[in-house]
Amino acid sequence: MTNRRKVTVKINNNEYTVVGEESEEYIKSIAEFVDKQFKEIYEGNGKLTKFMSAILTAFNIADKYYRTHKELSELKEEVVEPLKELEYIKKELELKEKQLEEAQTQRDNYKEKLFEVKKELEINRKKVKQQEQALNLKENELQKSQKIINELQNKLFENQLELVQTKKELNEFVKTIDKEKISELE
Repeated sequence: MTNRRKVTVKINNNEYTVVGEESEEYIKSIAEFVDKQFKEIYEGNGKLTKFMSAILTAFNIADKYYRTHKELSELKEEVVEPLKELEYIKKELELKEKQLEEAQTQRDNYKEKLFEVKKELEINRKKVKQQEQALNLKENELQKSQKIINELQNKLFENQLELVQTKKELNEFVKTIDKEKISELE
């Protein structure tokens, strides 16, 4: 339930008890406003009775209320479009923030993938370097082996030539011996 309070106020030197939910300060400030408005009208025109002054005060306050209410309604209408635009801008901002967050996540994923690719590339570069070194060693070994093969082939060729020469000499020697044996036998 609401908290209702009784407040005693003074308007035109008369005390009134007002019951309301608002604070005591608020109720007293309203009473001071009404008292001030009443005194301005009553003291400003000596021909008016207190009753007439009270009616004019009520009329003036009602006029101010209606003007203020009308002005407030107009202001509310004026802020409708900007408020709609503000809501649209807020939604756009939320959308852009979400897109930015997604883009940042995607960027982070790409950075991570790039890091992994660079890491793998570095590993592959090291492997290629090792393979190149191993290939160079094998090429050197192959060149040495080829040199040895060439030397051995040359030696083999020389030995074959020497063998042919030796066979030829042997054949001649054998022929010479055969001839000598034949000549001795004769």
